[in-house]
Amino acid sequence: MEHPALLIIDMQNDFIREGAMLRVVQGRTVIPKIQSVLRHFRAKKLPVFHVLRVHRSDGADVEITRKELFSTHPFAVEGTPGTKEVDELAPVPGEYVIRKTRMSAFIGTELDLVLRTLGVTGLVVTGVQTPNCIRTTVFDAIAYNYPVILVDDATGAQTEEIHRSNVRDMANIGVRIMNADALIKMLG
Repeated sequence: MEHPALLIIDMQNDFIREGAMLRVVQGRTVIPKIQSVLRHFRAKKLPVFHVLRVHRSDGADVEITRKELFSTHPFAVEGTPGTKEVDELAPVPGEYVIRKTRMSAFIGTELDLVLRTLGVTGLVVTGVQTPNCIRTTVFDAIAYNYPVILVDDATGAQTEEIHRSNVRDMANIGVRIMNADALIKMLG
């Protein structure tokens, strides 16, 4: 991968912190591996993208499958602590923050434009949750002709079974699956 960029997807308080309504069970466990990859990208001065779900307070931008949930339990509402990325992964100056309202980081965002402007030729994907925002972003990245490396131990779901099943599906469409240590070694 000649010019990679790192995507950190949905590592936000509303999805990671203990007691959060939409907490992803494996979310906390992947933080150390994401930190490891993030440190490497920062040291190499490679582009880092923090992809965050952010909704309007009235829910006008929530997808149809989550409208009912949002009406009773609003999540990732603009201006609330729930939209903030967990402290352990917080963006630093020079890193990109992409706000999204759909599962895919590509739908209705500037992600593709910024990646192409920076000359990015491949993506390294981390975060939560494997069957939803990770998977849709990965499939869209492939559709946009970005080679993708999914960092297996830096992505998570509600259960290991759900995670494994989705990782297999992504591998079957040509996504390269690696653990964090192997990725760092490969990138040099």
